[in-house]
Amino acid sequence: MARGSKPRDDTRAAPPRRRRRAVPLADLIGDALTPAARKRGFASAAILTHWDSIVDEETARTALPERLIWPRRQSDEDAAGGGATLVVATNGASALVLQHTAPVIVDRLNTFFGWRAVERIKIVQRPIPAPEAPKPPPPPLTAEEEAALAERLAAMEDTPLKAALERLGRAVMSARPDRGR
Repeated sequence: MARGSKPRDDTRAAPPRRRRRAVPLADLIGDALTPAARKRGFASAAILTHWDSIVDEETARTALPERLIWPRRQSDEDAAGGGATLVVATNGASALVLQHTAPVIVDRLNTFFGWRAVERIKIVQRPIPAPEAPKPPPPPLTAEEEAALAERLAAMEDTPLKAALERLGRAVMSARPDRGR
């Protein structure tokens, strides 16, 4: 021990650990995507994370937003000028459909933002990754497993909670590795 220093007190209790509350995954992903989105001209990752709710299901599968190109201002008088151009990548077969629905998509984007943020859409043709195939439904439960599940949930009254617990129970029981032995 160095001269003049106090002995270390190891008897102090560590401060209690704070418990963090659960955070939705979408909130964490949005924060993680924001720097990458800003490099592409997006003020936030909102267009990227909500693309499927802004456009229809078919367009969401065949087209992906790539970047927002904002017009350059010559002076402060141009501040109220036009909106941005959204660059959307799509495959060749869907480009014509996207071109015809572009005005509707522009209106939906501006409704989403709450102001006239997007003025036009520029379509770029390139391959779009295929969406993931939906998972097959779990195999049905046997009669014994159905009876066991019904017995566990018998005390509950018919509510949305009971229906959710029944779906969860079916998924858990059908995914068990020791099933069918």
